[in-house]
Amino acid sequence: MDRDFIEREYTNRALVPEHPQYFARWERDSQYVRATLPGRLDLAYGRHERQKLDIFPAKDARGTLVFIHGGYWRSLDKDLFAWLAAPFVAAGIGVALPRYRLVPEVTIEDTVEDAIDAVAWLFANGARHGLPMRRVVLSGWSAGGHLAAAVLAAPRERLAFDPSRIAGGVALSGIYDFEPLRHYSFNVEFGLDPAAVARLDLAPRRPTIPAPLLVAAGADESSEFRRQTELLAKAWRPQSRAPMLLPGVNHYSIVDAFAERGQPLHEAALAFF
Repeated sequence: MDRDFIEREYTNRALVPEHPQYFARWERDSQYVRATLPGRLDLAYGRHERQKLDIFPAKDARGTLVFIHGGYWRSLDKDLFAWLAAPFVAAGIGVALPRYRLVPEVTIEDTVEDAIDAVAWLFANGARHGLPMRRVVLSGWSAGGHLAAAVLAAPRERLAFDPSRIAGGVALSGIYDFEPLRHYSFNVEFGLDPAAVARLDLAPRRPTIPAPLLVAAGADESSEFRRQTELLAKAWRPQSRAPMLLPGVNHYSIVDAFAERGQPLHEAALAFF
């Protein structure tokens, strides 16, 4: 691929100039949810300051949603996405929001390890904090979409929990083919070389957790993000369902579509429970 093409296709903030409005609304709504919705904040699953998670139990919950935030593995935070907990808790689903270490302090491979460790911690400790762990759906957006899928493909020896309790996965606008990122300007921080790309690529791998997977992107996203979505959906068939490309949805509004009651993506996530 031409470097200019890669730069254009993978720079989502330039493709959606109004992205600051999404961040401002998410931050405002998340501050309100963190202040008013009963939960446990900043529980440590590791020793690093960023290895923490928030838990929002639901009354008579029938399962737990784990949502992993995005930010190109290099920015953003779980605190920006607390607003997502409200609609799922209202639907009888407990919610866990993990945070992970960021590049360039660590590698993208280290962020995968954090995601696995966070899920393992939840299986070991979630029940005593009010989360039912018998049916768990792993989800995430952008970099978090990759991390949610990466947990499904984690080595069996890293699965310190019963994989049959994972009821499904929802990967939103993720990256699963890392070769383009090796030629992207952010690789100054990613530090990707051909060997790292081979270790991170998910399409050539088979999931070790057999849960059904929904891979989604907005139809208004770049052609590369749509290709990434279709690539993983095809590679992981029949475990992966047909890719969901949402009309009129961009790289940021897909998070709204995931949370909004009545939206096909929200209802598809709830159906896993």
